[in-house]
Amino acid sequence: MAGELSALEEAFRKFAIHGDTRATGKEMHGKNWSKLCKDCHVIDGKNVTITDVDIVFSKIKGKSSRTITFEQFKEALQELSKKRFKDKSDEEAVQEIYKLIEGKAPIISGVTKAISSPTVSRLTDTSKFTGSHKERFDPSGKGKGKAGREDLVDASGYVSGYKHAGTYDHKVQGSK
Repeated sequence: MAGELSALEEAFRKFAIHGDTRATGKEMHGKNWSKLCKDCHVIDGKNVTITDVDIVFSKIKGKSSRTITFEQFKEALQELSKKRFKDKSDEEAVQEIYKLIEGKAPIISGVTKAISSPTVSRLTDTSKFTGSHKERFDPSGKGKGKAGREDLVDASGYVSGYKHAGTYDHKVQGSK
């Protein structure tokens, strides 16, 4: 029995911290309670609905509280088990609902994936950049940082982009 509770508590902790960087895993918000019930198939659409889950959460949590503890979580599961498994005894129903949740973790779905289409790769290929954007990257495609954005003053006397810069002296002295 103690092993079952630890697996149940582990699932509670995983769902309690899901999506909240400040969560300790000791208390669960209503949003994560609903997610646990959906992901672990406690909500079956007939006997238990999302509304039932929310009502049970509101009933179990304290008046001024917005979270439930592990003990309250077990109370809430007991409440839901009576609805979910009507044909079984209270004790069997609770065990069945524990089996649904044990060892489960939040399912991450609907997460945006990076697209690798030919259009995106063509637009992000730094070797094909022209003009001032070309100067922001070195030949390997790595950004130069501030050096690539800063206007460096060229005091050579030639216009920027002039291909034959530095050849004047060679031409003038070479013809004499």
